[in-house]
Amino acid sequence: MPISTPQQTLNRLTVIVLIQWMGATLGLPLFALFLEHRGGSPHVIGLIVAAFFIAGVVTQYFLGHLADKFGRRPVIVLSLVVYGLASMTYALPLSAVWFTLTRAVQGASAGALEVASMSAVAALFAENERGRAVSRILAAQLVGAAFGPLAGIVASVKNLGWVFFITGLVSLVAAIVAFNTNVGDQAYDPTPLPPMKWNRPFVGALVAAAATGLAVGVYETCWSLLMHAHHATTLQIRLSWTMFCLPWVALSRTGGWFADHLNRRYTALFGLLNGAAFLATYPHIHNNVVMLFLGSAESLGAALSSPSIASMLSQGAQSRELSRRQGVYATSTTASMALAAMGSGFLFTVNTALPFTLVAIMSSALAISTLYFWRGVSGRINAPAAPVPPTA
Repeated sequence: MPISTPQQTLNRLTVIVLIQWMGATLGLPLFALFLEHRGGSPHVIGLIVAAFFIAGVVTQYFLGHLADKFGRRPVIVLSLVVYGLASMTYALPLSAVWFTLTRAVQGASAGALEVASMSAVAALFAENERGRAVSRILAAQLVGAAFGPLAGIVASVKNLGWVFFITGLVSLVAAIVAFNTNVGDQAYDPTPLPPMKWNRPFVGALVAAAATGLAVGVYETCWSLLMHAHHATTLQIRLSWTMFCLPWVALSRTGGWFADHLNRRYTALFGLLNGAAFLATYPHIHNNVVMLFLGSAESLGAALSSPSIASMLSQGAQSRELSRRQGVYATSTTASMALAAMGSGFLFTVNTALPFTLVAIMSSALAISTLYFWRGVSGRINAPAAPVPPTA
């Protein structure tokens, strides 16, 4: 396989992530309603959604270790194949509870893709360039999440299983692209892995990941249910995802520039607090059109801050520990997602505003605590700091 430049590899990874996320989100806005149609109660829906995150918690560090040891490309390819095959099971005439296993398999494979692709980007670019490089991957995720739901607009809740079957085919296409992509690391390195450094940028990034994960867990479980309770149409539910993603995509380059030129600590804190404020506001807005535009406003803060958090994660790390760092980071995110998903389904049945308000408070507290973990850490990377060159 010919050696690629870092920019060429980034372009390939961007396409892979875009294809996978577009396929994965084709039917996602109506997923909770699909499970409800298959006989799932809010408690069961919460369990199924949480299964995705629990599988990530259990496997992501292990998969990061494999990526550091055996190479990132095999992990990326295998994760896409497994995700695609699991997605096809939604077309089977099964009751909701059976899809707990499907979501668990999807969670493990999606986590593997994220760990390997993000660590590849961090390994290929110098620290003062990683914000802009990471923003490309984040933008690809959001473009997929923005247009995936609209691409599946012709599907109803009843036949959504076949939409998920198509997402499986899309994931297999992404696996073919990944197989022909050189991410710059050797297939197998027999030398021992270096120990993973638990420095302050890394620990603070884990706390920020937990704050983000709590909010995402509530959205995954309760967002569609909240809009449905406010009598939103299926089109409005789909559009809410798209209108959140598009501003993020538009400002992704700006967020990357912020991470590479401004103080990453304060940019990250702003984004986390901005997200918590909107989370607490949504249940009290009963105009669905207003909710659509509020989602767009919330995404502005996320777009400007997410590359800064991702850059802090890899700050001061060696190339062959990046996948394990990404694995621990993903574990922190998915563990908090799982906790929020499991609890929010029950809390939503008590009061529709309760999961949003409670998690907003918890997320804010974690965000503020990053000031402690990142104390004394340089938030700016001014001089070029090249990573350890990966073996071609």
